[in-house]
Amino acid sequence: MRNQDSGNATQSQVQSVDRAISVLELLARNGETGITEIAGELGVHKSTASRLLSVLESRGLVEQLGERGKYAIGFGIVRLAGAATGRMDLAKLGRASCLSLAEELGETVNIAIADDGVAINISQARGAAAITTQNWTGQRTPLHATSSGKILLAYMAEAERKRVLKRKLEQYTPRTTVEPDELMTELERILEDGFAACYEEFELGMHAVAVPIHGPGGDVVAAMSASGPSYRLSKQRVKQIVRPMTEAADELSAQLGYFRD
Repeated sequence: MRNQDSGNATQSQVQSVDRAISVLELLARNGETGITEIAGELGVHKSTASRLLSVLESRGLVEQLGERGKYAIGFGIVRLAGAATGRMDLAKLGRASCLSLAEELGETVNIAIADDGVAINISQARGAAAITTQNWTGQRTPLHATSSGKILLAYMAEAERKRVLKRKLEQYTPRTTVEPDELMTELERILEDGFAACYEEFELGMHAVAVPIHGPGGDVVAAMSASGPSYRLSKQRVKQIVRPMTEAADELSAQLGYFRD
């Protein structure tokens, strides 16, 4: 009986979310709209529509135009849209940086952002010597086992980083670091060095190095990485390419509105 009640409650919550999204789409399409029309479009009673609008209004996603007036899209939507636009700008600007750096290094270059405890690749370019044909754009990769992920983890807010490290960290290869204390020591070193490297930690035979990309306020908003086969991207070569990678990341950061002191 409890399971059935729980299932019904979940279904009701999903339905409420769906209706709330329908309200936003309706207002975006029609502009100012009265509650009677909104209720009719949703196929619900006016009291149900009123409750939905009240919640959306409390979050700034809709606003009522005057007392007992019609409803319109609120400025809270601008805040949400701004976050998405920022990511799109980064992906668009980053594409040119990836292409230029990939051509210079001959390796595969990626840009990744942190999202809900993982890294998501938003841009990629392959150099002339790249051996992999896999497109990582849109793919989710672990923070603890990739060079980009370690950059994002190192510069992450402490509370968020602790949440990630509290989870059971998957061991992808015998070289993957899964002990939180050991990983924290490495993250501190990354902050000092300004770059992160992974040697066969996510995939055997592959090495990678990453550097941070800063946003307008100075926070690290993404990581730029170069990856290649271990026989070519040796530890010595990793150190050699950190400088051109940092220069490329700094140039992209400047385009985003950040300049080093």
